[in-house]
Amino acid sequence: MLYFIIFIVIIFLIGMFIVSIYNSLVGLRNRVKNAWSQIDVQLKRRHDLIPNLIETVKGYMTHERQIMENITKYRSQAMDANTVGEKAAAEGLLSGALGQLRVQVENYPDLKANQNFLALQEELTSTENKISFARQAYNDQVLFYNNKIQMFPSNIIAGMFSFKEEEFFQVEDKAEKEVPKVSFN
Repeated sequence: MLYFIIFIVIIFLIGMFIVSIYNSLVGLRNRVKNAWSQIDVQLKRRHDLIPNLIETVKGYMTHERQIMENITKYRSQAMDANTVGEKAAAEGLLSGALGQLRVQVENYPDLKANQNFLALQEELTSTENKISFARQAYNDQVLFYNNKIQMFPSNIIAGMFSFKEEEFFQVEDKAEKEVPKVSFN
């Protein structure tokens, strides 16, 4: 009878251990999903600002039509992307095109002084910062989650219940990785 009680207690403790690990994996997976939704909110905000920015700039920048077309094209690609990798690649292209726009704006003093443009540029800069912070928070959550499903003993439970690794949101665009050049000439 004593052995039976000890056996039941051991089975109960093992069961509680498995439930504890499973619950922590579910919690981490949900934190990753929440972090991704924060990125998605900021990307939507960015996508909503871009048409207003383009309309404001169109009247001034008649010679830079290709930049405007690229921004519109990359915005559409980013909005249509489904996976984290696709979205990261499309957002990288969009960031590069927006960077080209910022460089070209320097050639148009009237545009730089336009209040609508200044307000939109400030909103876009603020949104870019929020995207950067959200991307970092997402990648932190992915790191915690991926570590948990790869480390022993939680990797056994993760395998039993089909927990899969999540993809990091990485900067793909070379232009976004380069340090901007500042010149006062």
